[in-house]
Amino acid sequence: MKRKAKGLFITATGTDVGKTYVTGLIIKKLREAGLNCGYYKAAISGADSVGESDAGYVNRIANIGQTDKMLVPYLYKEAVSPHLAARIEKNPVELSVVKEGFSKNAQQFDYLTMEGSGGIICPIRYDARQKLFLEDFIKEFSLPSVIVADAGLGTINAVVLTVEYMKNRSLPIKGIILNNYTGGIMQEDNIRMIEAMTGIKIAALVKDGDKDLDIEAEALAAFYE
Repeated sequence: MKRKAKGLFITATGTDVGKTYVTGLIIKKLREAGLNCGYYKAAISGADSVGESDAGYVNRIANIGQTDKMLVPYLYKEAVSPHLAARIEKNPVELSVVKEGFSKNAQQFDYLTMEGSGGIICPIRYDARQKLFLEDFIKEFSLPSVIVADAGLGTINAVVLTVEYMKNRSLPIKGIILNNYTGGIMQEDNIRMIEAMTGIKIAALVKDGDKDLDIEAEALAAFYE
């Protein structure tokens, strides 16, 4: 698919590990460095409006100024997986609609950051007519990914399984960002073990309340393709 913008997909080891928070920091970092970076998400569930959603948060924190329609084409009120929310609300995600929104954003921005929903295996649509997963978007738009994970207990297992799943499906990974970093022997060992077992570097460590990423904007921008 032809596009003007370089793109990056942000996925995670699961729900509630801080993927949206980190996505906001990524875009904020690039925009403050003078790079024209935007945001896009195929579907959001569990919000009454775009402004109250993950997309609205990123739009505000990174000072992007995108319209609701450009941020996300599918918004569901039900706080469940998008495929189930779509079934309940009778509004299934259409790949053509997601592609159109991505294309419009790719013409507006030089760098486009697409956020996933939950973990990498999260189903976006699953019915008799079509089955869509996050990896379908990654492949459709030829995007490399960054994985967001929690820095604490259990993250070795979660990260390694996510990486193995993605490698098995030929989904390129640029780096791993650990959220909720507090330091200490366990978290330092988590970093060492993740890098040793996956062969992928920890790109940044995010502490609670951080307003900036501990990675140079130039290095961050290099993740985009």
